[in-house]
Amino acid sequence: MSKPHRPQIEIIEEDYKIPQLGRRRRISALLPHDYYETDRMYPVLYLHDGQNLFDDQSPFGNWAIDRSLGRLAKQGLGQVVIIAVDHGGEDRINEYLPYDSEDHGAGQGKKYITFLQETLKPFVDGKYRVHTDGPNTGIGGSSMGGLISLYAGLTNPETFSKMMIFSPSLWLAPKIYKLAKKFTPSVPSKLYLYAGGQESQAHLPNVMRFGANLLLNKGSGFRFKFSHNPDGVHHEKDWRTEFPQALNWLYNSH
Repeated sequence: MSKPHRPQIEIIEEDYKIPQLGRRRRISALLPHDYYETDRMYPVLYLHDGQNLFDDQSPFGNWAIDRSLGRLAKQGLGQVVIIAVDHGGEDRINEYLPYDSEDHGAGQGKKYITFLQETLKPFVDGKYRVHTDGPNTGIGGSSMGGLISLYAGLTNPETFSKMMIFSPSLWLAPKIYKLAKKFTPSVPSKLYLYAGGQESQAHLPNVMRFGANLLLNKGSGFRFKFSHNPDGVHHEKDWRTEFPQALNWLYNSH
């Protein structure tokens, strides 16, 4: 039995076709608890690593976004449609890599983002009552999912103007620092960036360097928030804590 205010979880498809990569994937939608009782239009957030977002059987734990959304809904907040895209298992790193890597080979991240833009988003826009414009569409994830979300938002701000970035794996894509320097949003954009102090020796300095590059020569149309937990590790339990405040800042603050 679902609990009051918890989102309604719908499996869009267990084997949704990704033509750009020749693969299939489970994709889920988390709808506000009263979605079918209203005619309201909602903003959207696309999240990666869908297996780790609300599944209690996840081997690494999960973000428990369904519980966070339920708590936010009681406060009249968190009114967002979330589209959860499962990762590709052994293909995960390459799918989330925006550039080729000596260690991991060909990066397939650009094809993955093309899938989101040209295949999945049009489907979601047609199926659900959602705002389709960039200012109402976000993208996010953690670790490699954070890295590919950064790339998507920095290269396509007119599509993904809100970025929820937790502990991004920046060391696997050093070109992203230059991308941050050059980033000039074509529409008002927001980025919530989180890093834990105990993730690795280089992690926090990498994230701080990225943030410094990102803030160079940006206009008033860009809003940036950095969040840091000195005791935070590279794990779902810390991203679980960060999720509700990140969502609230991205979608409810002005």
